[in-house]
Amino acid sequence: MSLPEINIEEMQQFLLGLLNTPSPTGFSDWAIAFTQKSLEGLPGVGMQVNTKGALLIRWQGRKNTAPRALSAHVDTLGAMVKEILPSGRLRLTRIGGLFWNSVEGENCTIFTEAGETVRGTILINKASNHVYGVKVVETKREEENMEVRLDAVVKTADETRALGIRVGDFVAFDPRAEWINGFIRSRHLDDKAGVACLVSAIHSMTAANLQPEQTTHFLISNFEEVGHGAASGIPTDVVEVISVDMAAVGEGQNSDEFHTTVCTLDSTGPYHKGLSSRLRKIAEEENIPCVTDIYPHYGSDGSAFWAAGGEAAVALIGPGVDASHNYERTHLDALLATTRLVMGYLLRA
Repeated sequence: MSLPEINIEEMQQFLLGLLNTPSPTGFSDWAIAFTQKSLEGLPGVGMQVNTKGALLIRWQGRKNTAPRALSAHVDTLGAMVKEILPSGRLRLTRIGGLFWNSVEGENCTIFTEAGETVRGTILINKASNHVYGVKVVETKREEENMEVRLDAVVKTADETRALGIRVGDFVAFDPRAEWINGFIRSRHLDDKAGVACLVSAIHSMTAANLQPEQTTHFLISNFEEVGHGAASGIPTDVVEVISVDMAAVGEGQNSDEFHTTVCTLDSTGPYHKGLSSRLRKIAEEENIPCVTDIYPHYGSDGSAFWAAGGEAAVALIGPGVDASHNYERTHLDALLATTRLVMGYLLRA
C-alpha cells in the first residue's frame, strides 16, 4: 500500500508551536485550542471539547462497522505554587512524575488568577557555590529545598502577593524547543510529539483525499500525566484503541530516537497481543522503522482507559524520546515513522 506524503515543514511548525504553548496538567486549554484550530475545516472531521477539557475528534470512515480510537495527550509536567516564602520566593509542588533535579536551573512562568504572568527560575535554596560551598552538592533536590527566584523586585511574602501570586497558581517550565540537524530537543515532547504525529496523519490523508477505513475517534487528552486522561472520552462502541505516546530511550531499552516503537508491556501489564502484532506487521509491510520494547516504569492513556473499564483492545506506540521527563529529544525520522504507522493502520480494515 502506498502511504500519503507527509508535509514535513507543516509537522515541524505545528510541533514547535504546540511545544511553545504552556500546558501543565490542569492548565491545558490553550494547547487544546491550538490543536483544534490546526484541524478546522478538514473534510469529514468533526470536533468538540468535552466538559473535562479534552478534545474529541470524529473522522468519518468508509465503514462504521468497527469504530476505532487513537489518543495522545497535550498536558505536560509542571507545578503549582504551594507556599509563598518569607523571602518572597516560592515553594512549588510538582504536577506529574518529575524529579526536581530535572528542572533545577530552568526558567518558568507563573500564571496568576487575574491572568498576569510572572517569570522566575527554579533553584535549590543553597545555590551559590561562593556562599554555601559543598552544601550546593550535598543539598537534596526535594520539594522543601527547591524555590522559585522571581524576576521581580520582591523581598517579602507581601510584596510577592502584591504581584497577584497566590497559592494554587500554575507554573509552566520553559520548553526551550529547537529543531537542529533533524532533531527536536525540548521539554514536553511527552506527549506533544505524539499529538503532532496524529495531526500530521490526518492532514496527510485528507490532502490525498483519503479517509480511514473505519470511522475513527481521536482523543487529545489533558490529564494523562496524573493518570486519568483517557479514563473518559473514548466512545464505548470502539473495538480498538491505540495510545500514541513517547517511547522511552535509555540503557536496557530497545527504543531509539530514529524508530517508532510498539510497546507490548508497561507497569500496568501487557497490551493486547493481537493488536500489537498487527501493528508490527503493518510496519514490516510498509518498511517503517519500528522496534518493540517494554517499559517497566510507564503508564499510558491506554492503560487508563482499561483501568476505567474500557473493553476495546489497546495497543501503545510512539516515537523514541531520549531523556524522558527531563530535557527531551527525538529525531524527525521517529516522528515520520510513527505518523506512517498511524496512517497504515487507519487505511487498513
